[in-house]
Amino acid sequence: MHTILVVDSERSMREFLSIMLEREGYKVITADNGKDAIELIKGHDFDLIIAEIKMPKITGIDILRESMTLHPKTPVIMITAFASTEVAVEAMKLGAYDYITKPFNVDETKIIIKNAIEKKRQLDENISLKEELKGRYQFSNIVGKSDKIQKVFELIMKVANSKSSVLITGESGTGKELVARAIHYNGDRKDKPFVSISCGAIPETLLESELFGHQKGAFTVDDSDKKGLFEIADGGTFFLDEVSEAPLSIQAKLLRVLQEKEFKRVGGVKDIKVDVRVIAATNKNLRELIAEGKFREDLYYRLNVIPVELPPLRERKEDIQLLANHFIGKYNVINKKDIKGIEPKAMEIIERYKWRGNVRELENVIERAVTLEIGNVIQPDTLPDEIRSFSE
Repeated sequence: MHTILVVDSERSMREFLSIMLEREGYKVITADNGKDAIELIKGHDFDLIIAEIKMPKITGIDILRESMTLHPKTPVIMITAFASTEVAVEAMKLGAYDYITKPFNVDETKIIIKNAIEKKRQLDENISLKEELKGRYQFSNIVGKSDKIQKVFELIMKVANSKSSVLITGESGTGKELVARAIHYNGDRKDKPFVSISCGAIPETLLESELFGHQKGAFTVDDSDKKGLFEIADGGTFFLDEVSEAPLSIQAKLLRVLQEKEFKRVGGVKDIKVDVRVIAATNKNLRELIAEGKFREDLYYRLNVIPVELPPLRERKEDIQLLANHFIGKYNVINKKDIKGIEPKAMEIIERYKWRGNVRELENVIERAVTLEIGNVIQPDTLPDEIRSFSE
């Protein structure tokens, strides 16, 4: 659960934000003054801080500066009155993630908070992955000895330092994002950003702004210039998951970025140059979508310079036991368990199952089994009913 610190001298505002955020699934800690807020920041690494700018003695700007010093990855959103937006813009220049004005637009505020939390998650993930890759086998999260997955390993090594676009195809749950990360972190862009977005998870009206950013005044609300994810990814890698779900209008802009290495923000007139390697992924047949007029053929060829096809788990059955043991180790650590392995009959059941959800489904089943198993070896009865009752 993500934890948010809310700092506001008005009790009604603290209560309003607490109720709204808790309903969204966040844990909320509040402070009514800057001194208490700074003490909390010294003792906690929050996922997000929301602070009122104008408070007596220790202001929101002071809180921002302290947070930037102690926890530079933690985004800070400033609260300001409508008439004080100039101060909020100055706060953004100092490093604030964004600002919200009283009275709040609730839907817009929820989106700003969600995006800020996601930014923190990606920063934490990038740092932990870099640390992990320093001391561990570079493909430790992509496990397999089958010929098909070994060919994927070889291809990752060959293309990691290339600037060419990569199109990863495969069924849902086969590990497309893991491959994208392996390409990035084994290449010469590994110290630059790895940014990802699911094109099917964001409405079209918001997707364009997320990808390319927008200029102040592009929307009816009073806002500021916003960098898009392509700008954030400059120098690094941008992973476009579910690229088949991108609307045709967005596809045209993606094509321009791939061809010209430039784009315009929403509402902007200035061309912005970027150096970004694009890796896209889909579980759909793009050629069929092209024939149906739902995907641009020219974009397909720009993306499909280096194709990587991930096999479904049912075509690499020799990897199932390796993967299962890998996930047992992972969830032993997470759940503080000491599961030694899988009882042979249970392993037979696991290997017989079709795994339509692929590696992701197998991981979920092993996580559940590690959590529920009371002994130190996973037994058949610990597996879900649909796994045990399956017959080909």
